[in-house]
Amino acid sequence: MNFELETLNFFRSPFFLPLLYPQLLWRIDTTSKELYLTFDDGPIPGPTNFVLEELKKWNARATFFCIGDNVKKYPDVFKKVVGEGHAIGNHTFNHLSGWSTTRKHYLENVQKCNDVLSHSTLVTSDQYPVTGQRTLFRPPYGRITRNQIKLLTKFKIVMWDVLTHDYAKSLSPKRCLEGTIAATRPGSIIVFHDSLKAEKNMRYVLPLFMEHFTNHGYTFKSLR
Repeated sequence: MNFELETLNFFRSPFFLPLLYPQLLWRIDTTSKELYLTFDDGPIPGPTNFVLEELKKWNARATFFCIGDNVKKYPDVFKKVVGEGHAIGNHTFNHLSGWSTTRKHYLENVQKCNDVLSHSTLVTSDQYPVTGQRTLFRPPYGRITRNQIKLLTKFKIVMWDVLTHDYAKSLSPKRCLEGTIAATRPGSIIVFHDSLKAEKNMRYVLPLFMEHFTNHGYTFKSLR
């Protein structure tokens, strides 16, 4: 297997997954130079603040898939995310894997996060809609069952086109950057993590990634 193909296979979602799960959002269908940065597992002090500063530098909008428990623990950080106009998504209250959680407990945990986000006076209906268009949801680890998908009808379930693997301790920052750039294409939904585990790679990759694509005429938009 050549280097380019190996890179795509590692950093980009397998081509067959959108065919198996067409009801999930994997990529925005566009030929325009638009990218969709998403950040999972925050908000937390440090990594989330860094992300916000980088987004501001490039006049970029992004989507933050928030853990409900972190929103409650760090309301000031969450306030900054919201105040700077980024979209908000549900990432469960306790970062649960759908594969190892009963359907009842999983849905309750999603709803618990939804209650925290939808009742926040900080969030506008445009950032986290509770009526009209469906609310954004991303399953932690991308692990969700077909039955869970069927029951989450009020959510738009968002997966990804490109996974940075910024959390992988065995992956060097340079390799993380090169692979993420190589796998990205117009309309890509890209996953970074504003978490302590991913902080080292994320702090290196995100600024250079945004600089690269900005210099190539791309803009960064939030999901709606």
